[in-house]
Amino acid sequence: MRVTRPLPWIGDIPTLIGQTAVVRMAFESQDMGPLTQNLIGRMQADPFDAGVLMDLATVLLCQGGDLAARGLAFQAAAIKMQPTYRVRHGDGTGPKLLCFVVAGDFMANTPVDFLLEGSDATLILHYVDDLPPRAEDLPEHDVAFLAIGEGAQATAALDAIGPALAMWPRPVLNNAPGLLARLRRDLASQILTDVPGVQAPLVHAASRAMMMALATGRMEPEMIGQGLRWPLVLRPVGSHGGKGLVRAMGQMDVLRWLSRPEVSAATSFYLMPFVDYRGADGLYAKYRVAMIGGRPFASHMAQSTDWMVHYLSSEMDQYEDRRIEEAMWMAGFDTTFARRHAKALTAIQKRLGLDYYALDCAEAPDGRLLIFEVDTAMIIHDMDSAEMYPYKKPVMRKLFDGFLDTLERALPPDTPDRGRRVA
Repeated sequence: MRVTRPLPWIGDIPTLIGQTAVVRMAFESQDMGPLTQNLIGRMQADPFDAGVLMDLATVLLCQGGDLAARGLAFQAAAIKMQPTYRVRHGDGTGPKLLCFVVAGDFMANTPVDFLLEGSDATLILHYVDDLPPRAEDLPEHDVAFLAIGEGAQATAALDAIGPALAMWPRPVLNNAPGLLARLRRDLASQILTDVPGVQAPLVHAASRAMMMALATGRMEPEMIGQGLRWPLVLRPVGSHGGKGLVRAMGQMDVLRWLSRPEVSAATSFYLMPFVDYRGADGLYAKYRVAMIGGRPFASHMAQSTDWMVHYLSSEMDQYEDRRIEEAMWMAGFDTTFARRHAKALTAIQKRLGLDYYALDCAEAPDGRLLIFEVDTAMIIHDMDSAEMYPYKKPVMRKLFDGFLDTLERALPPDTPDRGRRVA
Protein backbone atom coordinates (compact mmCIF):
# COMPACT_ATOMS: atom_id res chain seq x y z
CA MET A 1 0.00 0.00 0.00
CA ARG A 2 1.38 3.38 -0.98
CA VAL A 3 1.99 5.74 1.92
CA THR A 4 0.82 9.28 1.14
CA ARG A 5 1.28 12.52 2.97
CA PRO A 6 -1.62 15.00 3.09
CA LEU A 7 -0.46 18.38 1.90
CA PRO A 8 -2.12 21.79 2.31
CA TRP A 9 -3.31 23.92 -0.59
CA ILE A 10 -1.41 27.03 -1.59
CA GLY A 11 -3.30 29.27 0.82
CA ASP A 12 -1.84 27.29 3.71
CA ILE A 13 1.65 26.75 2.36
CA PRO A 14 4.42 28.73 4.08
CA THR A 15 5.52 31.74 2.06
CA LEU A 16 9.30 32.12 2.06
CA ILE A 17 11.52 35.16 1.77
CA GLY A 18 13.18 33.18 -1.02
CA GLN A 19 16.74 32.53 -2.14
CA THR A 20 16.90 35.59 -4.38
CA ALA A 21 16.16 38.11 -1.62
CA VAL A 22 18.49 36.45 0.90
CA VAL A 23 21.40 35.91 -1.49
CA ARG A 24 21.10 39.49 -2.76
CA MET A 25 21.60 40.72 0.81
CA ALA A 26 24.79 38.66 1.00
CA PHE A 27 26.01 39.88 -2.41
CA GLU A 28 25.46 43.47 -1.38
CA SER A 29 27.29 42.88 1.94
CA GLN A 30 24.22 43.89 3.90
CA ASP A 31 24.14 43.20 7.62
CA MET A 32 22.24 39.92 7.91
CA GLY A 33 22.37 39.99 11.70
CA PRO A 34 18.93 41.59 12.25
CA LEU A 35 17.23 39.18 9.85
CA THR A 36 19.01 36.21 11.44
CA GLN A 37 18.03 37.29 14.96
CA ASN A 38 14.44 37.90 13.88
CA LEU A 39 14.18 34.42 12.39
CA ILE A 40 15.82 32.81 15.44
CA GLY A 41 13.36 34.63 17.71
CA ARG A 42 10.41 33.43 15.63
CA MET A 43 11.79 29.88 15.60
CA GLN A 44 12.10 29.90 19.39
CA ALA A 45 8.54 31.19 19.71
CA ASP A 46 7.20 28.51 17.36
CA PRO A 47 9.62 25.62 16.66
CA PHE A 48 7.04 24.10 14.30
CA ASP A 49 6.95 27.04 11.88
CA ALA A 50 8.45 25.28 8.86
CA GLY A 51 8.64 28.48 6.80
CA VAL A 52 10.79 30.21 9.42
CA LEU A 53 13.09 27.18 9.61
CA MET A 54 13.46 27.14 5.82
CA ASP A 55 14.23 30.87 5.65
CA LEU A 56 16.75 30.53 8.46
CA ALA A 57 18.36 27.62 6.60
CA THR A 58 18.79 29.84 3.52
CA VAL A 59 20.35 32.63 5.58
CA LEU A 60 22.83 30.23 7.20
CA LEU A 61 23.71 28.59 3.87
CA CYS A 62 24.70 32.03 2.59
CA GLN A 63 27.23 32.38 5.37
CA GLY A 64 29.10 29.15 4.65
CA GLY A 65 31.31 27.03 6.88
CA ASP A 66 29.85 25.57 10.05
CA LEU A 67 26.81 27.83 9.68
CA ALA A 68 26.03 26.25 6.32
CA ALA A 69 26.09 22.80 7.91
CA ARG A 70 23.65 24.05 10.54
CA GLY A 71 21.52 25.52 7.76
CA LEU A 72 21.24 22.12 6.09
CA ALA A 73 20.09 20.66 9.41
CA PHE A 74 17.38 23.33 9.73
CA GLN A 75 16.38 22.67 6.12
CA ALA A 76 16.00 18.95 6.79
CA ALA A 77 13.88 19.66 9.86
CA ALA A 78 11.65 22.02 7.88
CA ILE A 79 11.14 19.51 5.06
CA LYS A 80 10.21 16.81 7.56
CA MET A 81 7.41 19.07 8.83
CA GLN A 82 6.35 20.52 5.48
CA PRO A 83 7.73 19.54 2.04
CA THR A 84 5.95 22.29 0.09
CA TYR A 85 6.59 26.07 0.08
CA ARG A 86 5.98 29.09 -2.10
CA VAL A 87 7.83 32.25 -3.09
CA ARG A 88 5.81 35.08 -4.61
CA HIS A 89 7.43 37.30 -7.22
CA GLY A 90 5.95 40.72 -7.95
CA ASP A 91 2.20 40.72 -7.40
CA GLY A 92 1.91 36.96 -7.92
CA THR A 93 -0.49 37.24 -10.84
CA GLY A 94 1.80 35.42 -13.27
CA PRO A 95 2.09 31.68 -13.86
CA LYS A 96 2.16 29.25 -10.95
CA LEU A 97 5.32 27.20 -11.43
CA LEU A 98 5.68 24.00 -9.42
CA CYS A 99 9.33 22.96 -9.03
CA PHE A 100 10.33 19.52 -7.85
CA VAL A 101 13.50 19.91 -5.78
CA VAL A 102 15.65 18.02 -3.26
CA ALA A 103 17.33 19.05 -0.04
CA GLY A 104 20.80 20.55 -0.36
CA ASP A 105 22.77 23.71 -0.89
CA PHE A 106 22.30 26.29 -3.65
CA MET A 107 23.77 23.93 -6.25
CA ALA A 108 21.44 20.99 -5.56
CA ASN A 109 18.64 22.32 -7.78
CA THR A 110 18.05 24.61 -10.74
CA PRO A 111 18.16 28.19 -9.34
CA VAL A 112 14.61 28.91 -10.54
CA ASP A 113 13.99 31.59 -7.91
CA PHE A 114 16.84 33.63 -9.46
CA LEU A 115 15.49 33.08 -12.99
CA LEU A 116 12.05 34.43 -12.04
CA GLU A 117 13.41 37.76 -10.79
CA GLY A 118 11.39 40.66 -12.19
CA SER A 119 8.36 38.50 -12.99
CA ASP A 120 4.95 38.15 -11.33
CA ALA A 121 5.22 34.37 -11.07
CA THR A 122 4.48 32.28 -8.01
CA LEU A 123 7.13 29.65 -7.39
CA ILE A 124 5.95 26.52 -5.59
CA LEU A 125 8.75 24.35 -4.23
CA HIS A 126 8.05 20.71 -3.46
CA TYR A 127 10.85 18.68 -1.88
CA VAL A 128 10.80 15.16 -3.29
CA ASP A 129 11.76 12.06 -1.33
CA ASP A 130 11.71 8.42 -2.40
CA LEU A 131 7.91 8.45 -2.75
CA PRO A 132 6.51 9.61 -6.11
CA PRO A 133 4.45 12.80 -5.75
CA ARG A 134 0.79 12.92 -6.78
CA ALA A 135 -0.75 15.94 -8.47
CA GLU A 136 -3.87 15.72 -6.32
CA ASP A 137 -1.74 16.16 -3.19
CA LEU A 138 -0.11 19.34 -4.49
CA PRO A 139 -1.32 22.92 -5.01
CA GLU A 140 -2.82 24.11 -8.26
CA HIS A 141 -0.17 25.06 -10.81
CA ASP A 142 0.10 25.94 -14.49
CA VAL A 143 3.44 24.33 -15.29
CA ALA A 144 5.76 21.94 -13.45
CA PHE A 145 9.55 21.89 -13.68
CA LEU A 146 11.89 19.05 -12.73
CA ALA A 147 14.50 21.23 -11.03
CA ILE A 148 16.51 18.47 -9.35
CA GLY A 149 20.18 18.73 -10.24
CA GLU A 150 22.49 15.80 -10.82
CA GLY A 151 24.08 14.55 -7.61
CA ALA A 152 24.26 11.68 -5.18
CA GLN A 153 21.48 13.16 -3.05
CA ALA A 154 19.19 13.30 -6.09
CA THR A 155 19.40 9.65 -7.20
CA ALA A 156 16.49 8.27 -5.17
CA ALA A 157 14.26 11.26 -5.96
CA LEU A 158 14.92 11.04 -9.70
CA ASP A 159 14.23 7.31 -9.65
CA ALA A 160 10.97 7.83 -7.78
CA ILE A 161 9.58 10.73 -9.76
CA GLY A 162 9.86 9.39 -13.30
CA PRO A 163 6.64 7.31 -13.44
CA ALA A 164 4.63 10.10 -11.80
CA LEU A 165 5.79 12.73 -14.29
CA ALA A 166 4.97 10.48 -17.22
CA MET A 167 1.29 10.93 -16.32
CA TRP A 168 1.39 14.43 -14.83
CA PRO A 169 -1.75 16.43 -15.71
CA ARG A 170 0.12 19.68 -16.39
CA PRO A 171 3.08 20.38 -18.71
CA VAL A 172 6.44 19.43 -17.16
CA LEU A 173 9.67 21.15 -18.23
CA ASN A 174 12.96 19.22 -18.11
CA ASN A 175 10.90 16.04 -17.83
CA ALA A 176 13.85 13.68 -18.30
CA PRO A 177 14.87 12.12 -14.96
CA GLY A 178 17.08 9.52 -16.60
CA LEU A 179 18.98 12.12 -18.60
CA LEU A 180 19.39 14.43 -15.61
CA ALA A 181 21.03 11.57 -13.72
CA ARG A 182 23.44 11.15 -16.65
CA LEU A 183 24.70 14.73 -16.46
CA ARG A 184 27.38 13.78 -13.98
CA ARG A 185 30.76 14.74 -15.36
CA ASP A 186 31.93 11.37 -16.67
CA LEU A 187 28.66 10.41 -18.35
CA ALA A 188 28.01 13.88 -19.81
CA SER A 189 31.42 13.84 -21.47
CA GLN A 190 30.50 10.54 -23.12
CA ILE A 191 27.23 12.00 -24.40
CA LEU A 192 28.98 14.95 -26.04
CA THR A 193 32.42 13.66 -26.99
CA ASP A 194 31.55 12.96 -30.65
CA VAL A 195 29.39 16.04 -31.30
CA PRO A 196 30.73 17.91 -34.36
CA GLY A 197 32.34 21.22 -33.47
CA VAL A 198 32.67 20.21 -29.80
CA GLN A 199 35.67 19.18 -27.77
CA ALA A 200 34.45 17.36 -24.68
CA PRO A 201 37.46 15.62 -23.11
CA LEU A 202 36.42 12.28 -21.64
CA VAL A 203 36.16 12.37 -17.86
CA HIS A 204 36.92 9.15 -15.99
CA ALA A 205 35.92 8.10 -12.49
CA ALA A 206 38.45 6.51 -10.13
CA SER A 207 38.52 5.15 -6.60
CA ARG A 208 40.99 6.26 -3.93
CA ALA A 209 42.85 2.98 -4.38
CA MET A 210 43.29 3.75 -8.07
CA MET A 211 44.45 7.28 -7.28
CA MET A 212 47.03 5.95 -4.82
CA ALA A 213 48.24 3.53 -7.47
CA LEU A 214 48.58 6.45 -9.88
CA ALA A 215 50.43 8.51 -7.26
CA THR A 216 52.91 5.73 -6.54
CA GLY A 217 53.59 4.74 -10.14
CA ARG A 218 51.76 1.42 -10.01
CA MET A 219 49.32 2.70 -12.62
CA GLU A 220 49.71 4.98 -15.59
CA PRO A 221 46.95 7.44 -16.53
CA GLU A 222 45.88 5.44 -19.61
CA MET A 223 45.32 2.40 -17.41
CA ILE A 224 42.53 4.35 -15.69
CA GLY A 225 40.93 5.66 -18.85
CA GLN A 226 41.56 5.90 -22.56
CA GLY A 227 43.03 9.24 -23.56
CA LEU A 228 44.29 10.17 -20.09
CA ARG A 229 47.81 11.56 -20.04
CA TRP A 230 49.82 14.04 -18.02
CA PRO A 231 48.99 16.73 -17.09
CA LEU A 232 45.69 15.71 -15.54
CA VAL A 233 42.86 17.73 -14.06
CA LEU A 234 41.65 16.08 -10.84
CA ARG A 235 38.70 16.73 -8.54
CA PRO A 236 36.74 14.84 -5.89
CA VAL A 237 33.35 13.64 -7.11
CA GLY A 238 30.66 16.08 -6.01
CA SER A 239 32.94 19.11 -5.66
CA HIS A 240 31.99 22.46 -7.18
CA GLY A 241 33.39 25.96 -7.46
CA GLY A 242 36.96 24.78 -7.80
CA LYS A 243 37.07 23.15 -4.37
CA GLY A 244 39.66 20.39 -4.48
CA LEU A 245 40.35 21.01 -8.18
CA VAL A 246 43.99 20.68 -9.26
CA ARG A 247 46.20 20.25 -12.30
CA ALA A 248 48.65 17.41 -11.67
CA MET A 249 51.84 17.36 -13.72
CA GLY A 250 52.97 14.00 -12.37
CA GLN A 251 52.84 11.41 -9.61
CA MET A 252 54.11 13.61 -6.78
CA ASP A 253 51.42 16.21 -7.49
CA VAL A 254 48.78 13.50 -7.09
CA LEU A 255 50.33 12.23 -3.85
CA ARG A 256 50.44 15.71 -2.31
CA TRP A 257 46.92 16.47 -3.51
CA LEU A 258 45.43 13.34 -1.93
CA SER A 259 46.62 14.50 1.49
CA ARG A 260 45.04 17.98 1.27
CA PRO A 261 42.28 18.54 3.87
CA GLU A 262 39.53 19.11 1.31
CA VAL A 263 40.50 15.91 -0.52
CA SER A 264 41.69 13.54 2.21
CA ALA A 265 38.20 12.26 3.07
CA ALA A 266 37.07 11.79 -0.55
CA THR A 267 36.63 8.23 -1.80
CA SER A 268 35.89 8.81 -5.49
CA PHE A 269 37.42 11.16 -8.03
CA TYR A 270 37.20 12.47 -11.58
CA LEU A 271 40.17 12.67 -13.94
CA MET A 272 40.42 14.34 -17.34
CA PRO A 273 43.28 15.45 -19.58
CA PHE A 274 44.24 19.11 -19.29
CA VAL A 275 43.50 21.21 -22.38
CA ASP A 276 45.49 24.44 -22.69
CA TYR A 277 42.86 26.93 -23.84
CA ARG A 278 44.84 30.15 -23.36
CA GLY A 279 44.08 32.89 -25.83
CA ALA A 280 46.61 34.93 -27.79
CA ASP A 281 46.62 37.45 -24.93
CA GLY A 282 47.83 34.78 -22.52
CA LEU A 283 44.53 34.75 -20.61
CA TYR A 284 42.17 31.88 -20.04
CA ALA A 285 38.55 32.80 -20.82
CA LYS A 286 35.67 30.68 -19.55
CA TYR A 287 32.06 31.23 -20.56
CA ARG A 288 28.74 30.31 -18.97
CA VAL A 289 25.97 29.89 -21.51
CA ALA A 290 22.37 29.12 -20.59
CA MET A 291 20.37 27.00 -23.03
CA ILE A 292 16.70 27.91 -22.63
CA GLY A 293 14.03 26.48 -24.90
CA GLY A 294 16.82 25.42 -27.25
CA ARG A 295 18.28 28.95 -27.51
CA PRO A 296 21.66 30.08 -26.14
CA PHE A 297 21.87 33.05 -23.77
CA ALA A 298 24.99 34.73 -22.40
CA SER A 299 25.36 34.45 -18.62
CA HIS A 300 28.95 35.50 -17.91
CA MET A 301 32.53 35.43 -19.11
CA ALA A 302 35.54 35.41 -16.81
CA GLN A 303 39.20 35.84 -17.72
CA SER A 304 42.25 34.93 -15.67
CA THR A 305 45.95 34.21 -15.92
CA ASP A 306 45.17 30.99 -14.04
CA TRP A 307 43.79 27.99 -15.94
CA MET A 308 41.24 27.43 -13.16
CA VAL A 309 38.70 30.14 -13.95
CA HIS A 310 35.76 30.76 -11.65
CA TYR A 311 33.89 34.02 -11.77
CA LEU A 312 33.90 34.71 -8.04
CA SER A 313 37.65 34.10 -7.72
CA SER A 314 38.78 35.62 -11.03
CA GLU A 315 38.82 39.16 -9.56
CA MET A 316 37.05 40.64 -12.56
CA ASP A 317 36.26 43.74 -10.49
CA GLN A 318 39.99 44.54 -10.34
CA TYR A 319 40.58 44.54 -14.11
CA GLU A 320 38.69 47.05 -16.22
CA ASP A 321 40.07 45.59 -19.45
CA ARG A 322 38.57 42.18 -18.60
CA ARG A 323 35.21 43.73 -17.81
CA ILE A 324 35.36 45.48 -21.19
CA GLU A 325 36.02 42.12 -22.83
CA GLU A 326 33.04 40.60 -21.03
CA ALA A 327 30.84 43.54 -22.03
CA MET A 328 31.87 43.13 -25.67
CA TRP A 329 31.26 39.37 -25.54
CA MET A 330 27.81 39.89 -24.09
CA ALA A 331 26.86 42.69 -26.48
CA GLY A 332 27.86 40.69 -29.54
CA PHE A 333 26.93 37.25 -28.23
CA ASP A 334 24.17 36.50 -30.75
CA THR A 335 26.13 37.60 -33.81
CA THR A 336 29.60 36.34 -32.83
CA PHE A 337 29.97 33.56 -30.24
CA ALA A 338 26.51 32.01 -30.66
CA ARG A 339 26.72 32.21 -34.45
CA ARG A 340 30.28 30.85 -34.52
CA HIS A 341 29.20 27.82 -32.48
CA ALA A 342 25.64 27.57 -33.80
CA LYS A 343 26.03 24.09 -35.27
CA ALA A 344 27.70 22.78 -32.12
CA LEU A 345 25.04 24.29 -29.84
CA THR A 346 22.25 22.95 -32.04
CA ALA A 347 23.82 19.48 -31.99
CA ILE A 348 24.19 19.61 -28.19
CA GLN A 349 20.54 20.60 -27.87
CA LYS A 350 19.45 17.70 -30.08
CA ARG A 351 21.58 15.33 -28.01
CA LEU A 352 20.18 16.56 -24.66
CA GLY A 353 16.71 17.83 -25.52
CA LEU A 354 16.23 19.63 -22.20
CA ASP A 355 14.20 22.81 -21.80
CA TYR A 356 16.83 24.36 -19.53
CA TYR A 357 20.50 23.71 -18.75
CA ALA A 358 23.78 25.59 -18.72
CA LEU A 359 27.23 25.03 -20.19
CA ASP A 360 30.56 26.02 -18.73
CA CYS A 361 32.79 26.19 -21.76
CA ALA A 362 35.70 27.83 -23.57
CA GLU A 363 37.06 27.97 -27.09
CA ALA A 364 39.70 25.36 -27.87
CA PRO A 365 42.82 26.32 -29.83
CA ASP A 366 41.35 24.67 -32.93
CA GLY A 367 38.17 26.74 -32.66
CA ARG A 368 35.89 24.05 -31.30
CA LEU A 369 33.59 24.63 -28.34
CA LEU A 370 35.44 23.20 -25.34
CA ILE A 371 32.94 21.81 -22.82
CA PHE A 372 33.87 21.62 -19.14
CA GLU A 373 30.48 20.93 -17.58
CA VAL A 374 26.81 20.54 -18.44
CA ASP A 375 24.37 21.05 -15.57
CA THR A 376 20.87 22.23 -14.77
CA ALA A 377 21.90 23.63 -11.38
CA MET A 378 24.60 26.17 -12.26
CA ILE A 379 24.11 29.48 -10.50
CA ILE A 380 22.83 32.17 -12.86
CA HIS A 381 21.90 35.49 -11.30
CA ASP A 382 21.62 39.26 -11.67
CA MET A 383 23.30 40.39 -8.47
CA ASP A 384 26.62 41.88 -9.56
CA SER A 385 27.11 45.57 -8.85
CA ALA A 386 25.30 47.75 -11.40
CA GLU A 387 28.01 50.39 -10.95
CA MET A 388 30.86 47.94 -11.60
CA TYR A 389 29.04 45.90 -14.26
CA PRO A 390 26.51 48.25 -15.90
CA TYR A 391 26.39 46.13 -19.06
CA LYS A 392 25.02 43.03 -17.29
CA LYS A 393 21.50 44.17 -16.38
CA PRO A 394 20.01 44.17 -19.91
CA VAL A 395 21.79 40.91 -20.79
CA MET A 396 20.47 39.12 -17.73
CA ARG A 397 17.01 40.59 -18.29
CA LYS A 398 17.09 39.05 -21.75
CA LEU A 399 18.04 35.68 -20.25
CA PHE A 400 15.30 35.87 -17.60
CA ASP A 401 12.77 36.87 -20.27
CA GLY A 402 13.86 33.82 -22.27
CA PHE A 403 13.04 31.62 -19.30
CA LEU A 404 9.68 33.34 -18.83
CA ASP A 405 8.94 32.92 -22.52
CA THR A 406 9.65 29.19 -22.20
CA LEU A 407 7.15 29.03 -19.35
CA GLU A 408 4.64 30.98 -21.41
CA ARG A 409 4.96 28.63 -24.37
CA ALA A 410 4.47 25.63 -22.08
CA LEU A 411 1.18 26.95 -20.67
CA PRO A 412 -1.87 25.03 -21.91
CA PRO A 413 -3.94 26.94 -24.52
CA ASP A 414 -6.86 27.25 -22.09
CA THR A 415 -4.81 28.97 -19.38
CA PRO A 416 -6.57 32.23 -18.35
CA ASP A 417 -4.77 35.33 -19.66
CA ARG A 418 -2.24 33.20 -21.54
CA GLY A 419 0.13 35.56 -23.30
CA ARG A 420 0.01 38.25 -20.60
CA ARG A 421 0.89 36.30 -17.48
CA VAL A 422 4.65 36.82 -17.60
CA ALA A 423 4.70 40.42 -18.86
